[in-house]
Amino acid sequence: MKRLNVISLRMVRESTYPYKTDKIRCPGDAYKLVTEYLSDVDREYCLLICLSIRNTITALEVVSIGTLDAALVTPREVFKTAILSNSASIILAHSHPSGDTTPSQEDVELTERVKNAGEILGIELLDHIIVADGRHFSLRENGLM
Repeated sequence: MKRLNVISLRMVRESTYPYKTDKIRCPGDAYKLVTEYLSDVDREYCLLICLSIRNTITALEVVSIGTLDAALVTPREVFKTAILSNSASIILAHSHPSGDTTPSQEDVELTERVKNAGEILGIELLDHIIVADGRHFSLRENGLM
């Protein structure tokens, strides 16, 4: 079992990145990263970007696949991956298949729950980005977190 843990740590510290960018500097960078995965989905997907202290990507994972207009996401699913990948911070991103990037009340409430849980764990939620029809909406940039 210990051998597996050592292998996992090496994977996290890999010096090459399989993503379009190796560092997230702004919401636009996060959008460019997730748009490849969320551009043509027919239901809500929620992705998690896990970041190191220097904002390099430590993990990218699908947290939830939902329905046409909803996805069940809880802090438990979000932080499991963040903790296992030794993340200092995270960014949530999810799709709105309707094409409207306007956040719902549920989106704002989820953001607040994840932000509060992250404060307890010491893993900062940097942003929550909604992706739809080639556009994005950053809750941080728009003062909603």
